[in-house]
Amino acid sequence: MKQVLITGASSGIGLQLATDYANDGWDVYACGQNQQRLQQLVMSLAETTAGKITPLVFDVTNLEQTQQALSQLETIPTLIILNAGTCEYIDDGVIDSKLFKRVFEVNFFGIIHCLEAMQTGFSAATHLVFISSSAAYTALPRAEAYGASKAALSYLSNGLAIDLKNKVNTVTLVNPGFVTTPLTNKNDFPMPMIVSCEYASLKIRQGIRNQQAEIHFPVKFTLLLKMIAFFPVSMQRAIIYRMTRKAV
Repeated sequence: MKQVLITGASSGIGLQLATDYANDGWDVYACGQNQQRLQQLVMSLAETTAGKITPLVFDVTNLEQTQQALSQLETIPTLIILNAGTCEYIDDGVIDSKLFKRVFEVNFFGIIHCLEAMQTGFSAATHLVFISSSAAYTALPRAEAYGASKAALSYLSNGLAIDLKNKVNTVTLVNPGFVTTPLTNKNDFPMPMIVSCEYASLKIRQGIRNQQAEIHFPVKFTLLLKMIAFFPVSMQRAIIYRMTRKAV
């Protein structure tokens, strides 16, 4: 039986991935902090899916909790999707160190904790998937904490793809644009080319199946940011300022 472990599975992209993989007949370890939401997921899919949902309740920012929860697994699933994330914005460039730490604890160190807890179970069949963001391509206003955490995650992913080349099968980096989730529902600015969780899940699962090194979507939006990132820094800043000044 095919098995997948997904963090951040109680909402958003993680919830959709857990649902879709279960519908495709996979056994899913759905990880999250919200036990009620995970139980609702289990109950909603119990009679309609070929796969099995097993909830694992823990906080990825807590290393001991993470290690304890993941030690319950008899074997580490070959597909691991590290998706748990959060977003907070700053205003007018005013630095709030506690805000930055909160964001990094989830988006970066939460991933580190999961990797440390599972790394002894990696094998030549292991496929590691990191859900980062297209915000890592170039700096965006107000997103300094979120973007920096995702840029760090992207660096980590690409570095591990080299270091683990002979130890795991594939390392995939996912860089979505805007996706309709509880996090983006809080945004108070225009989100160009925003896509649904269903679309995001489809693109991610297709890319994983094809063992892509990077998955990014929607392509028109992500290619635009990739193109901007090729320009000199001064031009990048000027372009992003013009694109976003009415939105922030």
